[in-house]
Amino acid sequence: MFTPGFRLFFGFFFAAVAAAAVYGVASGSAGETEYFAVLNVETWVGVLSLGYKGGIGDHVGYVVLMGFALLSALVGVFLVAFRDADAESVGELMDDGQTPETQDDLEANYWPAVAAFGVGAIIVGLVTHATIFVIGLVIVGAAVFEWMLTAWADRATADPTVNRNLRNRIMRPIEYPVTAALGVAVLVLALSRVLLTVSQFSAVIVAGVVATAIFFIAVVFAVVPKISRSVIAGTVAVICVGVLVAGVITAAMGSRDFHHIGPASEHGEPEDGEH
Repeated sequence: MFTPGFRLFFGFFFAAVAAAAVYGVASGSAGETEYFAVLNVETWVGVLSLGYKGGIGDHVGYVVLMGFALLSALVGVFLVAFRDADAESVGELMDDGQTPETQDDLEANYWPAVAAFGVGAIIVGLVTHATIFVIGLVIVGAAVFEWMLTAWADRATADPTVNRNLRNRIMRPIEYPVTAALGVAVLVLALSRVLLTVSQFSAVIVAGVVATAIFFIAVVFAVVPKISRSVIAGTVAVICVGVLVAGVITAAMGSRDFHHIGPASEHGEPEDGEH
């Protein structure tokens, strides 16, 4: 009934909960006792109620351990729901009890490269801009989720076409709107960093060149017949990566100085101010 992966991660769950309870009590205030808060009832109430009532010792360590426990429980639930993507576990649910065939040759999976790019964005964001750090977190989270689902679909049956259709049926209604929204947001943010860094005249030129290039590429895709999806996806990916890299570099350089014209003085001349 319970798959090996489920048992493994729920073992992590119970171990992390026990470790969090021990750590929350042992790092607490002993009060009038001399036993590292072991006999302090208020500390035990705080640990068992997740801090709702009572007190907890070191909150950082307790939250880290409980967070690990929660993630382990979620992974265990996913594994038992998808039967570990294991043929023997899936065979247990079959009426005849026979183990289905598995697929030996898997399709190319690009999500590890996307996750690595997200990790790089996180590292760069730590030293440049908080927005880039958040974007990196979003990329890594999406890549890990897609990676897990793709790995499950690749091993669902022995037919690659069926596996692909199974994955697309689940993810396409989510991928299309979310990817479009995130892509537009990232491109607008990255391009805005570029326009805020260069001079006012250069910003007009950059915006015009980017708009012309996008229009030209869209016309080529619409006019030229029989362009493969791989070429379209590769071209779009190269453009997005280029704009994002330019945005990261210009964000690290900082914005240019902006000057605005202040209110008129007594002699009718405007006063220059810096914003």
